[in-house]
Amino acid sequence: MSYRDAMSARVRSEERRAEIVRAALEVIAERGYRGASLAAVAERVGLTQQGLLHHFPTKDALLVAVLEERDQWDAVPDGRWRLELLTSLVEYNAMRPGIVQTFSALLGESVTEGHPARAYFTERYARVRENMAAVLRAEYGDRLPNGLTPERTAPLLVAVMDGLQYQWLLDPESVDMPGAFQDFLTLLGED
Repeated sequence: MSYRDAMSARVRSEERRAEIVRAALEVIAERGYRGASLAAVAERVGLTQQGLLHHFPTKDALLVAVLEERDQWDAVPDGRWRLELLTSLVEYNAMRPGIVQTFSALLGESVTEGHPARAYFTERYARVRENMAAVLRAEYGDRLPNGLTPERTAPLLVAVMDGLQYQWLLDPESVDMPGAFQDFLTLLGED
């Protein structure tokens, strides 16, 4: 096999993997992780289950790929979040209910013992709290106007963002997710 053929095959494989991840995201959004089957994902992309297993050897491996892909969509190019970018993220999430629903369903399921995404979410939340503390420290220094430290406020910030998503998913007509997030920032001392 020539170098060009090898590169072409690699690109096709990466494209197929991306297609499978998108399909898995849709199936999980519709059925939840436990209700999603590899057969349903394979059918959606026109593969046999065996063909899908060539790209993702287990359902857990596919789940991790889905979660990593979702996190890439929210990544900031320079890796540094700022409060105004968080506001933009909340507004962006309000335009993609399917992604928010999938994330929320997986998060909810992951609190059960033995769930394959439990370690992922545990590590993710530790990282997110650390990032949010850095955002708050850059904005306010060692103390926010309300007197709390960035480390004490970071879990509250994350809880508000995720809690608003659940409320919005359940009743989007009654919950203005971006507006409520702005209200929370006002409580922190933002103008």
